[in-house]
Amino acid sequence: MIPADEELQDKALDRRILRRLLGYLRPYRGQVLWAVVVALLGTGLLVAGPYLTKEAIDKGIRHHDLARLDKVALWYVGVLVLGFVVGYLETQIMQRVGQSIMLDLRTELFRHLQRLPISYFDRNPVGRVMTRVTNDVDTLNELFTSGLVSLVGDLFEMTGILIMMIKLNAELLGVAFSVLPLIAIVTLTMRTLMRRTFREVRIRLARMNVFLNENLTGMTTVQSLNRERRNHEGFRRLNAAHRDANMQSVLQYALFFPLLDLLGALSVSLIIWYGGRQVMWSGITLGTLVAFILYTQRFFCSPWRRRSACSSSSTRPPVPAPRRSPNRAPAASGATARRRS
Repeated sequence: MIPADEELQDKALDRRILRRLLGYLRPYRGQVLWAVVVALLGTGLLVAGPYLTKEAIDKGIRHHDLARLDKVALWYVGVLVLGFVVGYLETQIMQRVGQSIMLDLRTELFRHLQRLPISYFDRNPVGRVMTRVTNDVDTLNELFTSGLVSLVGDLFEMTGILIMMIKLNAELLGVAFSVLPLIAIVTLTMRTLMRRTFREVRIRLARMNVFLNENLTGMTTVQSLNRERRNHEGFRRLNAAHRDANMQSVLQYALFFPLLDLLGALSVSLIIWYGGRQVMWSGITLGTLVAFILYTQRFFCSPWRRRSACSSSSTRPPVPAPRRSPNRAPAASGATARRRS
């Protein structure tokens, strides 16, 4: 289990550290603004696809109008090509911004580590510090390059989809969103579990790196005291604990995303059941029903998945803040035992 002091530290760090991290975006706010504009353009292209499908069915296939069908097909191909270009530009911009921020952050971290007193390194094993400087900074890279603009893009995407769904048929919108309470319950529950699991994985990894570092740097002492078998058993326990924590994370993801798919499929089934009757009663056209199904699938699939992944990544606390007191080193460290002796 996660020690109480580290659990409380993680909860205190989440929002405050994230607010401080946003400050690293200021030198690149122009590029971030361009990425947001590109994401907004991508949203317009995204919502155009189902609408063009509706036009092809209602005004091309239904009326046997080949000229109209060819025109809509060309428009659709154009949307796909523009979508590829927009996606490429968004990825390039945010990856450049993310890597530049990581360069600034790692440089500042190294400068800060050089200014820390010797007592800090006496109380904090090198393995734990290395875990924070490497693994947690890589997690921040994911947050900057994939999370922030994706969240903004998802907001635009969901807003555009909602506008199109209301324009097509507000009554079907109510049917499609009848599963939203269930999705909210599942998402909030799994988010809480994933936060705990990611913290557990991070702590287990830090402890394993501490043990490895201190055994490698003190290998002469380990061999002279004939502790190879005992230390091997200690590493086996730490390694198994890290594996178990990762398997718990895999289990949660294996449950969460299929549940989202199931609820999304339930929403589509309700649309087919209710909208199919409206089509038979001439309440709506077949193209409207197909477009509504496509919009519903896009609304429930990609935005929810990206937000969940970003939320899970952002809950892995980053490098310790300079003003915080150092953590207490784990009891199972060989170097600490040598210093005490």
